[in-house]
Amino acid sequence: MLNRREFLAGTAMAGAAGFVLANSGLALAQSAPQIALFVPAAPGGGWDQTARTMDQVLRKEKLISGSQITNVPGAGGAVGLPQFINQWKGKGNTLMVAGMVMVGAILTNKSPNNLTQVTPIARLTGEFEALVVPAASPFKTAQDFVAALKADPTKVPVAGGSAGGSDHILFGLIAKTAGVPATSLSYVPFAGGGEALAALLGNQVAAGISGYGEFAEQIKAGALRLLAVSSGERQEGIDAPTLKESGIDVELFNWRGVFAPPDISEDDKKSLITLVEAMAKSEAWATECKNRNWTSILMTGDDYTKFVADDTARIEAILKDLGLA
Repeated sequence: MLNRREFLAGTAMAGAAGFVLANSGLALAQSAPQIALFVPAAPGGGWDQTARTMDQVLRKEKLISGSQITNVPGAGGAVGLPQFINQWKGKGNTLMVAGMVMVGAILTNKSPNNLTQVTPIARLTGEFEALVVPAASPFKTAQDFVAALKADPTKVPVAGGSAGGSDHILFGLIAKTAGVPATSLSYVPFAGGGEALAALLGNQVAAGISGYGEFAEQIKAGALRLLAVSSGERQEGIDAPTLKESGIDVELFNWRGVFAPPDISEDDKKSLITLVEAMAKSEAWATECKNRNWTSILMTGDDYTKFVADDTARIEAILKDLGLA
């Protein structure tokens, strides 16, 4: 087991006298450390992309010599979480990638496990959501969209991802801010972004909500109109106001972060935080975030623990409004 000073010294030496994998944590030896990355989702999705990008950047920066990535898909992470809690307990070299989607999945699936049973390490990235309409839509602004919701929410069907996911949650938050009962909303969930996009382009729905990247090509082509984004500030290169600028007091990032298993040592927790901070502050990570339209929103330790608790409470409240929790 190593202390923080040993870990920092080893990282600075970039492998000259780094670390290797030990069963219960990271131990001092003659090479950079190896870590285990647990992904409670199928290969190819956002959490899997995050894990594989982490592996790539950590190797490039010589912070690790390699990693083992394990995928356990199902129910927005609610299938993998119990395995991570029970089978990976005490393994201080391990990180699970998860995020806002898991918070919602735990609540909607009424899972007996939750994120209070793991060890928060760091929030890494956020993807802001986009509110779009077909090019022929009468809605020119987000205010137009909200006015129609207030008039008759049943006539404003909105396409998005799975029920209870980040798209649905954002729709619920917009409605709540506007004083529209969440249970009256017409939300049309789709399993994939392609299906939601087809519904929009076919004028089968009034609007759509998803990550900006899902709509970017069609927005640039003029097939979709971007009304607003859910970030706290305007985004460089995107000609659209935030929801807050539009008078809708809502900000939402579909955040992703990493957690360690329960029962790891305090030294291992500090070492993992140091490792992730070094990665997140690297030029290689900044480049990957830019290429993938991820916004870096690094937060670690106790601040991250509080953020997860606060966000869980917020999501639970809106899912209850939607009748899903």
